[in-house]
Amino acid sequence: MLQLREKEIFETLKKINKFNFVVIGGYAVNAYTLPRFSVDCDIVVKNKDELKEIKEILISSGYKIKEDNKNKTPYYGDFLRLEKDIGNNLKVSMDILIKKVLDRQTNTTFSAEWVFENSKRKTLKGKTIVEELKLRIINIDALFIMKFVSCRLTDIRDIFMLAPNIKNKEWIKKEISKKYYFNKLFLKVKEKITSRQFKDNLQGVFGIIDNKVFQKHQKAILNLSKI
Repeated sequence: MLQLREKEIFETLKKINKFNFVVIGGYAVNAYTLPRFSVDCDIVVKNKDELKEIKEILISSGYKIKEDNKNKTPYYGDFLRLEKDIGNNLKVSMDILIKKVLDRQTNTTFSAEWVFENSKRKTLKGKTIVEELKLRIINIDALFIMKFVSCRLTDIRDIFMLAPNIKNKEWIKKEISKKYYFNKLFLKVKEKITSRQFKDNLQGVFGIIDNKVFQKHQKAILNLSKI
């Protein structure tokens, strides 16, 4: 089932790859660390003209606009969710963020310009399928910032896996502090990643993680408070 969903997302990304967008969210995480599976793909566009062209491709590929479950996403504001039924009671969705990304959890805004400035073309690999696709993907430091600010459990798992590979920790902390209270977010992250159940929770998503590797990732996040 996971393979069918991931295959559909990759096929969809191939169809729209000629347009100007940036991949964020779970599929962006897969470009920088051990891949995890997601049934949703999140992309950012600069304007509604770009949205219109992408939307037409998605609708012609069997996607339908969904309004009834938008409040279940981590986003709010001006975005479009399209969902496709791929059979066997399976669905995939594409969330298209228009002009900016508004985080539902913290009411924080990231402009599309900021997302595009902090992105580059990079290879995305599948988790359940042998597939590679070169796309414009948000840079690891900017992705870390967005997920740190959102700070849901799934985001905390993601930043934990990203942490050893981030580049500019000073810039990351500065950007987070511009958006929200860094210390408040840090305490929430620290509480989660030092809890007894966190490693089991993490391995349920990313697979078996060696103790030394786990400690390395944990230390990389905890060291952010010392900058």
